[in-house]
Amino acid sequence: MIDRVEHPGAEKFSPAVKIGELLKQEMERDPHFYFFSPDETTSNKFDAMFEIEKRAWGDLRKENWDLPESSDGRIIEMLSENVLFSVMTGHLANGEKTMMGSYEAFYPIITAQILQEMKFIKQSLNVSWRDALPAVNLLSTSTCWRQDHNGFTHQSPALISALLAVPSGLVNCIFPIDDTAAEEAYNFMIGSENVVNLTTFDKNERPRYIDSHHAKFEFDNGGASLYQFASEPEPDIVFTACGDIVAHESLEAIKILREDLPEVKIRFVYINSLTYRGIGTVGNRLSQEKFDELFTTNKPILANFHGYPETLENILENYALRPRLRVHGFIEEGSTTTPFEMLRRNGASRYDLAIDVARIKKRDDLAEKYIKILAENHAHALEFGEDMIQ
Repeated sequence: MIDRVEHPGAEKFSPAVKIGELLKQEMERDPHFYFFSPDETTSNKFDAMFEIEKRAWGDLRKENWDLPESSDGRIIEMLSENVLFSVMTGHLANGEKTMMGSYEAFYPIITAQILQEMKFIKQSLNVSWRDALPAVNLLSTSTCWRQDHNGFTHQSPALISALLAVPSGLVNCIFPIDDTAAEEAYNFMIGSENVVNLTTFDKNERPRYIDSHHAKFEFDNGGASLYQFASEPEPDIVFTACGDIVAHESLEAIKILREDLPEVKIRFVYINSLTYRGIGTVGNRLSQEKFDELFTTNKPILANFHGYPETLENILENYALRPRLRVHGFIEEGSTTTPFEMLRRNGASRYDLAIDVARIKKRDDLAEKYIKILAENHAHALEFGEDMIQ
């Protein structure tokens, strides 16, 4: 429980490590709780569970460097997402809570299975004697924005788009901005029934922006909230983001613009969850009234999204006219490259956002300045293998 954040963005913590601690507590609390992962529990930084539970392991050779193992371990690792998901849904059908963790790029392997499970949930809701099913909880990390050593093959947020396109009324895609929000997302997931929850976050240390009260408010308020520390009254433009890394870029862009265009008033709104055709979660979508209060009724909206920009744009269109929207995100450009270069390649960096504002305000001089900075970082990254911009 984080009661207060004195200096938003000043300290860094890993959302994945926080969730790993919560998974460990769940293992201790519930003897029927299982965790499924295609051999990436440690890589994804969920390994606090190994302090109190073992990995399931048959009568095969063991090495001295192996993790704690036993035939009845409740951490199930197998390099087959298809098999893992099948076993996981068996536990769910038996009323037992579970979670699955994986690299973001490999969740699309089981898209068809997830969609079939959604059909099963939908039909079950019409059967009076069936008990509610624990949620299908998917933890998605090692994301497209931070595959510096694995490269393009490990960069795909496609499952987000696939799930949000289905008119099922059964999907929540959750994007905690920091470790505090990740804890609230976990609490939401573990308490859910009859839905699919896909929660996406970076495994590395990220700036902490909000306290636990704010994190809970985001869920209660329909999946979006105003960040006062980065906002001014009566804004000329509204920045919004959905996803931890792209949110950081949005907030950094605001800092740049406050230096270069101090006369432009900016507001920052974070979107922590999406569902079919809406911001928020199943049963608690952001209303048009609340949207207008947060985003205004007529100001430009500059959005930065973790996944494919069209996915968020299609949802925002249900609240605002398309000419108001400028949406950035992952546009299927990738490589084994530096973190900031990944953002630049996809047009989602702080300077790409600042260029949009400079052009809106007809400041071609500033747009050229930002374009030059991006080119300089690109050249530096190619030569030295590291970013000038952190």
